[in-house]
Amino acid sequence: MSGLVLKLGPKERVLVNGAVIENGDKRSRLAVLTPNANILRLRDAIHPEQVNTPVRRVCYIAQLVLSGDAEPEKARHQVLRGIEQLSQALTDPDSRSQLTLATAAALDGQFYQVLKTLRMLLPREARLLAAAPS
Repeated sequence: MSGLVLKLGPKERVLVNGAVIENGDKRSRLAVLTPNANILRLRDAIHPEQVNTPVRRVCYIAQLVLSGDAEPEKARHQVLRGIEQLSQALTDPDSRSQLTLATAAALDGQFYQVLKTLRMLLPREARLLAAAPS
């Protein structure tokens, strides 16, 4: 079996191709067999008021594609431009590796992978912003 496996808790919500789906009262496991389905766990979603850092901004653009609120081609250019800007500040090897993976995913139109990869940079960004002089 290939594809994405979603493990949902009771009453957990997920966005699938623009439709919000809520799990029942018990834990469940779903296999998504359709390639390129746009899926986003709502517990992982970045809300507009949380878009207050450079990495979160690029993540949010990718998320808008997954929710059906942004045109993929236009968003791809914005994501690539954002990744380029991030690469000017995040110069350590691990960050560069994540940014390279995110770039490849964006070029392939794989916005879930873009979001997943860039979210790994959020803790590093938080540490850098906390250490920055006010």
